[in-house]
Parts: sequence; C-alpha cells; structure tokens
Amino acid sequence: FRNRSRLVDGMPGFVSNHVLRHVNDSDPYIIFTLWESRKDFENWVDSEEFRKGHAQSGTLPKEAFTQSNKLELHEVFLDSSRPELKEEPQGGSFKVH
Repeated sequence: FRNRSRLVDGMPGFVSNHVLRHVNDSDPYIIFTLWESRKDFENWVDSEEFRKGHAQSGTLPKEAFTQSNKLELHEVFLDSSRPELKEEPQGGSFKVH
C-alpha cells in the first residue's frame, strides 16, 4: 500500500495524504488527501496514476474494506493547524490518561 499511495505525491496541487485506521481494527480505513484546489483533485481522479493506484487495491488488508468503497468530496471549512509545525507527526501508539 505504501508504494501505491506514493503515486499521488508528484501530482500538481497535492498537499498531503493520510491513511486513517480506526483503533478498532475491524473498522474500515479512511484515506484522506488534501489538495490545493478542487480542480487539482479532479485531475488526479482522471489521471493514469489514479487508475494504477486503485488497480492495486488488493494490497490493502481486508479490514480496509469492511464497508463499501466510496469517494467523498469535502471542502475545508476551518483550519486551526499550528503554523509552526512543518512536518507531519509520525504515527505511533498513544495512551489516554
């Protein structure tokens, strides 16, 4: 999956890609990508790279598909990101206190 997700990295307008796995392993994955514009996203969906990446969906674990696969489009309403953060956090375990 890591290799196929890299196909998006060089696309014009691509900002970031996040693969979200629910803490309950039986729930589906969420693939969250952020784009500079809606047009950039639409160009990605119409691209050969998109077709190549999605043709390899068998590389994902079965937990990724416990529900039907669907594509949703959302626009950022509010962004409260910390501007001083330059790198995305590297996933890891966490504890609730």
